[in-house]
Amino acid sequence: MVSRYSVRRFRAADLERILEIEHASFGKDAYDRNLFAEYGRRCGGLFLVAADERGIQGYAITCIRGPRAELVSIAVDPAARGRGAASALVESTLRRLRLRGIARIGLMVRETNAPARALYEKYGFRKQWRVAECYEDGEDGWWMGRGV
Repeated sequence: MVSRYSVRRFRAADLERILEIEHASFGKDAYDRNLFAEYGRRCGGLFLVAADERGIQGYAITCIRGPRAELVSIAVDPAARGRGAASALVESTLRRLRLRGIARIGLMVRETNAPARALYEKYGFRKQWRVAECYEDGEDGWWMGRGV
């Protein structure tokens, strides 16, 4: 399937839209402006946005740590969910990691976030271990991973 989204690197001018998506997606658990700016500096080559004719609809942040990478955060505007933005972001991330010679990627996901787990499983991520009370509200998470 051809994506209806173009995926490109994050630019500083994207920050306001990213914050809107973040707050709509995560509410009180949303990352703040300073953290996004830091990720833009540290992980800029893999801080990606997905856009369509209406503008930016989602983002993904992946940071490389040696021979491995971590998908730190991914979010899609609630009004655009189910239309392929998250898939476009994951596919572009994996392609960019392969080009960099990265061997593995992992991520943490809330135990109760079934839609996110389904997305990751679609791309070959598998549960590796459960992490008790890893979220600020005390919820457990799953560390998931796959080869690139």
